[in-house]
Amino acid sequence: MIDITTSNLNGIRAARRKGFENWASEHTPDVWCMQEVRAPQTEIDPIFDALAVDYADAGKIDAPARLERMDEVCRIKGRAGVGLLTTLPVKERRYGLPGLTEDVDSGRWIEEDVTTPQGYTITVVCVYVHAGQAEDETKMTQKYRFLDTMLTRMGQLRDEAAHGGRQCVLCGDFNIAHTELDIARPKANIDHSGFLPAERAYVDKWLGELEFVDVMRALAGDIQGPYTWWSQRGKAFDNNVGWRIDYQFATPELAEQARGFRIDKADSYDTRWSDHAPLTIRYDV
Repeated sequence: MIDITTSNLNGIRAARRKGFENWASEHTPDVWCMQEVRAPQTEIDPIFDALAVDYADAGKIDAPARLERMDEVCRIKGRAGVGLLTTLPVKERRYGLPGLTEDVDSGRWIEEDVTTPQGYTITVVCVYVHAGQAEDETKMTQKYRFLDTMLTRMGQLRDEAAHGGRQCVLCGDFNIAHTELDIARPKANIDHSGFLPAERAYVDKWLGELEFVDVMRALAGDIQGPYTWWSQRGKAFDNNVGWRIDYQFATPELAEQARGFRIDKADSYDTRWSDHAPLTIRYDV
């Protein structure tokens, strides 16, 4: 069994100040995908070093150096940034979404091929999709361009998995609530980025045309939520007025091996180390 976690940190330095290492030392997922790291390499490295010590202390690895690390810093200071930590052997790493070269698209897509305890090689992708802004044409153009390019790469990953190659899981903050089950107030947000029909249509393609599986939804069934992000305005967190925008989309064979999921929502607004909750799924691979 392996645990794969995806979590938007809302800034790794801020998350550390708010105590995210307490969560890390307790859970130590086998694969941890991080989004919105938002820090330079010189500050990411010592934080990853500290996390490696936590993993060693928890007995997940025999020495801190055994924790595999990967990240890509956004070329725009203070924006985006993705990271990936794993205790599993790594066969190959790939940086960036092929076909995108603009600075605004950096720090949003990394891939790692890892070997599972049962000897399978799977591709783990850490994704941070543009948030977009409905009233800002430039930002929506950037988001749709990224999503269009994703379709091409996801098709390649699907084809490889379907023909006996590596199975794949995409983990991250996709900044889209797919259906009305994934957002507390759908009618109030129908014209807001993240719930626009044109955005949601991409998820339809991933699950339909490309045959990826929304693993948490497959496990949970057609229930409302559970949500993974809450606005910091008002009392959205306290009243659970949230969105489900953090996902794990897996190729069918890998999705069939999912055995359960966990969303670690903080006990209170004051104990949160991010405005997102980590999503962990356990796979028997």
